[in-house]
Amino acid sequence: MTTDVVITGLGATTPLGGDVASTWDGLLNGHTGVQRLDVEWVERYELPTAIGAPLAVDPAEVLPRVQLRRLDRCEAVALIAAREAWADAGYELPGDDAEPVDPDRLGVSIGTGVGGPLTLLQQDDLLETGGLRKVSPLTVPMLMPNGPAAHVSLDLRARAGVHSPASACASGAEGLAKGWDMIRQGLADVVVAGGAEACIHPVTVAGFSQARTLSTRNDEPDRASRPFDVDRDGFVMGEGAGVVVLESAEHAAARGARVYGTLAGVGITSDAYHITGSHPDGIGQINAMRRALRTAELAPSDIGHVNAHATSTVVGDVGEANSVRQAVGDDAVVTAPKGSLGHLVGGAGAVESIMTVLSLRHGLIPATRNLDSLDPKVDLDVVADKPRYVEQTAALNNAFGFGGHNVALAFTRA
Repeated sequence: MTTDVVITGLGATTPLGGDVASTWDGLLNGHTGVQRLDVEWVERYELPTAIGAPLAVDPAEVLPRVQLRRLDRCEAVALIAAREAWADAGYELPGDDAEPVDPDRLGVSIGTGVGGPLTLLQQDDLLETGGLRKVSPLTVPMLMPNGPAAHVSLDLRARAGVHSPASACASGAEGLAKGWDMIRQGLADVVVAGGAEACIHPVTVAGFSQARTLSTRNDEPDRASRPFDVDRDGFVMGEGAGVVVLESAEHAAARGARVYGTLAGVGITSDAYHITGSHPDGIGQINAMRRALRTAELAPSDIGHVNAHATSTVVGDVGEANSVRQAVGDDAVVTAPKGSLGHLVGGAGAVESIMTVLSLRHGLIPATRNLDSLDPKVDLDVVADKPRYVEQTAALNNAFGFGGHNVALAFTRA
């Protein structure tokens, strides 16, 4: 018998807000988290990009200073989002007297694209300037890519398995996909799943700049991230995390849990084409969406909207638009949150999954910010100007990453 996987808790910290409610509200109201970076290294290194989408609420305002000193920023945002999702699902943190979920039936799956480069680079600076004694003994646990998932599993005492997909910008979506798979296989009743990233640093900004993938609209940061717009010139690097609580429908029903929706289907493919570019024919993206539809037992006509990966790059947005048309149809309705959020890299697929679930729940598709003039090569119905009220039963969320990683998730309304 097929096990339905439902979503009972949502958590996030993003450039639009320190929780899910403020992020959703900011997205609906057309706000942006993109701003000029208030850091001296932009001018010191003469970087062509001086903008980014930092967190709206710094982790120092949420977690104790002592705890933060033992965490990379990526680990901190994952923990913050996971705790919100856990509480939102109606659970208390484990204590000496109680385990809200059987630890052997509780899993964690939180991906990250880069992991802890902030720690690596900071500790390298300390080694160079102060020698061995200045390097933290927690350096490796803080920089390792599985750190975000590991810290969440420790916090919640999860023993069914802890997974940390690292598939670049598709990592957060793959985190959800792995959680879905664990429950469907009967390996867990509950999985805390998502993605996190926090790596706005001169090295990453310089690297993306050299690859000519970042927007250089420094004088108009609020207008820099413009998915599908004819004047787009690259993405804006952001930071943040999104986490959901996934449960088997039976487990959720037994405890009378509120259900936001169902993660109904998953499609994962790879391009095997280029380390940074998608296949020109979009075969991996198309097949990922088709697999998500097939595993969800949905037809293309069932899809109310597609939450596009659409990073605001010149080539990538057009390629995805063509892929959506072939997988979902010429009449597909599309939105692209990165116009407001920027690109959260490993956190993007998870945060945008949350936005997709809320869109289904409220019957409201957020508008794509900064879409002033649709690129004529994008032959799709892209929601712009204002949110659109549409009663929907299902939606797709796309996430694609360097290395040819393609993940599509199909969600249905509760």
